[in-house]
Amino acid sequence: MRIDVATHVLPTRYFARLNEIPGFFMAKRMKGIPCLYDLDVRFRVMDVFGEYRQVLSLALPSIDRLGPPDATPDLARLGNDGMAELVAVHPDRFAGAFGGLPLNNPDASMRELERLAGEPAFFGVQIYSNVAGRPLDEPATLAVIEEAARRRMPIFLHPARAASFPDYVTETQSLYDLWQIFGWPYETTIAMARLVFTGLFDRHPDAVIIAHHLGAMAPYMSGRMNGGWEQFGTRGEEGKAETLPVRLAHPPAWYFRRFYADTALFGSAHGMRCGLAYFPPERVLFGSDTPFDPEGGPRYIRDTLADLDESGISPDHRRMIDEGNFRRLAAERARVRAPS
Repeated sequence: MRIDVATHVLPTRYFARLNEIPGFFMAKRMKGIPCLYDLDVRFRVMDVFGEYRQVLSLALPSIDRLGPPDATPDLARLGNDGMAELVAVHPDRFAGAFGGLPLNNPDASMRELERLAGEPAFFGVQIYSNVAGRPLDEPATLAVIEEAARRRMPIFLHPARAASFPDYVTETQSLYDLWQIFGWPYETTIAMARLVFTGLFDRHPDAVIIAHHLGAMAPYMSGRMNGGWEQFGTRGEEGKAETLPVRLAHPPAWYFRRFYADTALFGSAHGMRCGLAYFPPERVLFGSDTPFDPEGGPRYIRDTLADLDESGISPDHRRMIDEGNFRRLAAERARVRAPS
């Protein structure tokens, strides 16, 4: 059995509501990927891979970009209710879901988090690398993340950056899809770092935060992180001291291996080997990012399987990635959710 923790969906009523939003900027893209909203298409893709189940999460755009703070809570509830229904009706297909949060409304996010925490369909919650352009370590947003950690709910950290984020300050937008191809791994890594520097992992050592795309830049930049932060404070202006926001119990680079990661690298065997060498075996989960591949569903699953086949890891390590690590975390969620 393989349990895919990085699969996106647009439940029927949620997708219909998105298409009612004036100028919904991803309508053309999403309508061109039937696997997102047509279960018959989705199941045909899944059937190709035998013993295979998915953990669902809402597809882009992030909920906080869909409307003002008074509108996004209802969108979050609509999307989450749709995913809960899919998990309930098709438990043989879907092993759970990551609930969406209206993070531009922190109070509503807290309420939705409390609701999701008691729902057996939800393995955890999905957050994005920024909240409508604002950092995750702003106090109100950080409080939501810490509450999820306190409740022992796994957090799926997904990048979010649009073409409106330019590559150079002299331009108004990013060109050639650079904002997505290279910008998203950067976004994820920056979000990871900003959470590290809050001291989150010192306060919540058991927090489960799954960094999409096998930890983004962290595995490949581990030496740069070590050497760079060992020289922290030497690059600023003369006479101007740089300080960290809190005192960390370990060197900053130490915390990046505390994240969990999925295997969604889109067909990069050498990248897979690097990521699997970096993260402890118990912190990697199978993930493909389906259905955002050029074939609309099967390719990233197929490529991820091939990368893992070529990785050289032991059969025990492979079983942990394929399903064991998810089942362990899901069992912990069930234990915490159960009334004492």
